[in-house]
Amino acid sequence: MTTTKTARELAETYFTAWEEGDFEALRGLLAADVDFAGALGTASGVEEALAGLKGLGQVLEKIDVKVRVTEGDEAITWFDLHTSVAPPTPTANWMHVEDGKVTRIRVTFDPRGLLAGFERQN
Repeated sequence: MTTTKTARELAETYFTAWEEGDFEALRGLLAADVDFAGALGTASGVEEALAGLKGLGQVLEKIDVKVRVTEGDEAITWFDLHTSVAPPTPTANWMHVEDGKVTRIRVTFDPRGLLAGFERQN
């Protein structure tokens, strides 16, 4: 028997996998044609989306989820993104789910701290 994860379950698994650096688990959550748009860029398809998550994953220290709200196939997660290069960054992530996979992700936050931190690294 196969069970399809709800938007809430997918969002919880997504953030846990990303925080743990489990990119194979992330791959299994994303639709092949997942569409991502955020403050630091866009990605089309699972490979580009994973590349972006891996890139930010190199400085990711912790994801401190404040609240998650779901309605049907939509999940919004509000969290503080803790990295090694910037102060905690308040972030909103909206996901749309179809057939048990994440098909669309939109992320918004003030990128100035992260951009300055990346520049200091170079």
